[in-house]
Amino acid sequence: MKKHLLAFALAVLALLPACSVRGFLTRRLAAELISSSETFRASQPFWLRTGTTSNEEYTSPEYMVLERRGWITAANVPCSPEAEQSSCWDVALTPLGVGVFHDLIPASAVQSQYVSVPVARRELVAVTGISESWELAEVEFSWKWVPLNEVGEALYADGLHYKANVTFRHYDDGWRVIEGDVPKSQGLDEALKNSKPTM
Repeated sequence: MKKHLLAFALAVLALLPACSVRGFLTRRLAAELISSSETFRASQPFWLRTGTTSNEEYTSPEYMVLERRGWITAANVPCSPEAEQSSCWDVALTPLGVGVFHDLIPASAVQSQYVSVPVARRELVAVTGISESWELAEVEFSWKWVPLNEVGEALYADGLHYKANVTFRHYDDGWRVIEGDVPKSQGLDEALKNSKPTM
């Protein structure tokens, strides 16, 4: 009897290396794979346009926040003849705004009137559910924006959480999060775009 138990124990031990830790999609593994993905780690840019700006862009919530903070000012100006707008604005940074954006704008883009400023990054809050089916799995998770600087704090200070679903695929070396768009599946990029705010 002892020989059978010993043989069984050795067989189980021999099979353990074949069962990779990545072979089981746990919430912890899903969280690790989402958090470490290139798509999730990409920072959120804010595109700052100065000079002649459309009424639609100038009245956007982001520009209203900048104006309330005293970082930008604007004067109503006529639109160019090619523009399909009836009202435009000449947007400029105030001295206070220059101080805030000075270190955020790359030296090579100082003269540009349209610059990208990284303002926030994503942070995973929790994996809230996993539904597996053969080699695919749907993972539901919540995430939030974390400000990177003063502009990010102004635009993303509410701490709002978002809910998203992403598709994972099981390969011979374990589970992987699908980054791009895949027919009948939702990659991480699409999941983040389709995220819904939660209360």
